[in-house]
Amino acid sequence: IFARMNEALKQGRTLSESYFIALKTTGIAIFYTALTLAAGVATWMFSDLKFQADMGIMLTFMFVVNMVAAIVFLPALCRWLLRPGEKDTWVAPV
Repeated sequence: IFARMNEALKQGRTLSESYFIALKTTGIAIFYTALTLAAGVATWMFSDLKFQADMGIMLTFMFVVNMVAAIVFLPALCRWLLRPGEKDTWVAPV
């Protein structure tokens, strides 16, 4: 998401436009990849092996959390770190 947003920002787009472009291009891939991995690992929860069942729960949770973080929190962090008026420089606020 960040790489695609940064690319759009360098083309002169606003932060909001960059976010929606990134969502349309890479956001869909991130969503389906996380969903597929979470669904596959979620079946481990039904295992008789305690460790494997626990790992199924934990990994399913982590895949979903990472997807949400990539789609929601990363762009929010970019908006917070990007200084007004700068389109291609990512710096922390002073």
